[in-house]
Amino acid sequence: MIDRILTQKAAVLLEKYPILTVTGPRQSGKTTFCRLLRPDYTYLNMELPDNRRFAEQDPNGFLETYRGGVILDEVQAVPGLFSYLQYYTDLSNEPGEYILSGSQNFLLMGGADHRQITQSLAGRVAVFTLLPFALDEIQSTPFAVDSWQNYLVKGAYPRLYQQQVAPSDFYPNYIATYVERDIRQLINVQDVGQFQAFLVSCASRIGQLVNFAQLGLELSLDAKTVARW
Repeated sequence: MIDRILTQKAAVLLEKYPILTVTGPRQSGKTTFCRLLRPDYTYLNMELPDNRRFAEQDPNGFLETYRGGVILDEVQAVPGLFSYLQYYTDLSNEPGEYILSGSQNFLLMGGADHRQITQSLAGRVAVFTLLPFALDEIQSTPFAVDSWQNYLVKGAYPRLYQQQVAPSDFYPNYIATYVERDIRQLINVQDVGQFQAFLVSCASRIGQLVNFAQLGLELSLDAKTVARW
């Protein structure tokens, strides 16, 4: 395993807060990070229908069953659970009771879910964003790349290194999954093809200032849509 820089800090704050959250893009290593951080914790993936149904239909029973060291992965699938987490963690007043993980930053979700979550977790949670590997994390391993050009092309997602997947195989599948799942949930994209063209246009402008009007003109979109995307 490649050691993550965040591990030590996360372990320290887990001893001080009842809830620790780990957000970040898909495939950045969040699940592995959480399970290695506390291998003795009960692990539950909330995208599994049985887990999600239990938490939605009987949140009290769910949190009575799973407490005292639990990892709730993809927890954004059950936004109604957060107010109950507030109650149970306040009741027990124990640090490190829950680790929450999610591919969407559920602290920044829009609408009523956003208000419910931020109000429920305020003051009770330590927040970490786990991105793909940092250069320092890779350079001390056998996976170190030999030039910045190769690093730029390959990127830093763990699967590229640990399973030696070619970037040309990894990224098309990653983008398809990203668009089909996260993006449609967050901003309700109707035209997937147009959104993929938007991604290409953004990629071609790496390092430049964002110009919503220019992007919109190129893609036949209004500037408000470009800004929202």
